[in-house]
Amino acid sequence: MTGALAPEPVEAVVRKKSRLPFGFGPRFFLSTMLGLIWLVPLWWSIRFLPLFLVWHALVLIAWLWDLMRLPRPQNLRARRSWGGPLILGRPVTVGIAVEHRRGISLQVSVIDELAPTLYDNVPQFDLSLPPGGQALREYNVIPHKRGDTKIGSLFLRYRTGFAFAECWAVAPLAQTVCVLPDLTEANEQALYLIRSRQIDIQKRRHRDPGLGREFESLREYREGDELREVCWPATARRHNLITRTFTVERSQTVWVMIDAGRLMRAEIERSDRNFRLAKLDYSIDAALSIAQVAAQYGDRVGAVAYGRGIQQLIGAGRGPAHIRQWVDALAHVRSEATEANHGLAARALLRKQTRRALVVWITDFAETAATPDVVEYAAQIAKRHLVLFAVVSQPDLAMAARQIPETEPEMYRGAAALGLLQRREILIRSLRQQGVLALEVTPGKLSTALVNEYLAIKDRNLL
Repeated sequence: MTGALAPEPVEAVVRKKSRLPFGFGPRFFLSTMLGLIWLVPLWWSIRFLPLFLVWHALVLIAWLWDLMRLPRPQNLRARRSWGGPLILGRPVTVGIAVEHRRGISLQVSVIDELAPTLYDNVPQFDLSLPPGGQALREYNVIPHKRGDTKIGSLFLRYRTGFAFAECWAVAPLAQTVCVLPDLTEANEQALYLIRSRQIDIQKRRHRDPGLGREFESLREYREGDELREVCWPATARRHNLITRTFTVERSQTVWVMIDAGRLMRAEIERSDRNFRLAKLDYSIDAALSIAQVAAQYGDRVGAVAYGRGIQQLIGAGRGPAHIRQWVDALAHVRSEATEANHGLAARALLRKQTRRALVVWITDFAETAATPDVVEYAAQIAKRHLVLFAVVSQPDLAMAARQIPETEPEMYRGAAALGLLQRREILIRSLRQQGVLALEVTPGKLSTALVNEYLAIKDRNLL
């Protein structure tokens, strides 16, 4: 699927940049500077003035001759292609190709107008075009922000090897590309599940009766089987006790709720990245991992991403097309500077899902003395659904609590961190007492922890 997610290549005919799309090359200025040497003898005698004028006239003629040799911008074509999908924090190759049909070699200086979220500096490089051919240059970009990103035009400055004249042109390669969430970890989780399914099939034969409630097969009665599992019609036909065996239910519904409020704007360092990612980015990666694994199990998955309002509401479904819808929708989820409206999201979920389902809620606690609203709404949803409540922890807070203070400010900082951690633990304990499966996970381990919890829920038949 990743190949289909790559941005489309764009190609265009080069056009002139301004009304006067030409100028002087570096050798023109060098020759002009050398011509100033004639000022020295001209200072002593006016007889050297004709030589001075002739020199500069020859330089101007050489510039005009070189300018006439240059092809018009319309004779050039430029193309920008992408080596793969734009994934948050993952390098991708960008290819720039320029071609012309004139029988002369060209030296082209290229500036690609990329967004700062893709490339720290403006990409600039030189190309050597053979007569009637093309040249290709590739470079890597690393997206720093999800969602739509506008890419500008390609600016060209080309000249011949004589380098007396040059032309300025622009290739209108403007396009809007979409930076997607990180799919690598989600694909790895799904691949691991596929490889382990054969082992899971073998283990089914040794499962204890009553592990699940979905009918799997019939077998002869064994000592220890419950009488309520005996299939009496099959027993009457075979004249032996026949027992029904069950497996974990399939085709269940899983909802993922993603908090995009101010608390999820906090940025956390990741060991395998060169920049910091927001908690929201970790949450979206974990949501995609759950969606991929749930799809392999045959479950239907839906999502609610919310801030002050509902940003994305994806109905429950399954299949590759539905996962693609997930990727496109979650790529445009933005963190907000205000507190998220948890009640609005909870009501939207309860209206959308009436039958019992698994609700994975990824959020964080506010630093207030009162009980956060998200705790109350999670307990409310738990009356109808099974809620897996995941709190994204703050590693800096845990580090401050573990640090041995050496100064008075460090002592106060450590005491405040300990108080916040204790309060978070109390809130998580209160959720567990109300039937919510609550846990606090560091951002880097969020995907793995939630997938393991999902698999444990399936194995224990908690739904």
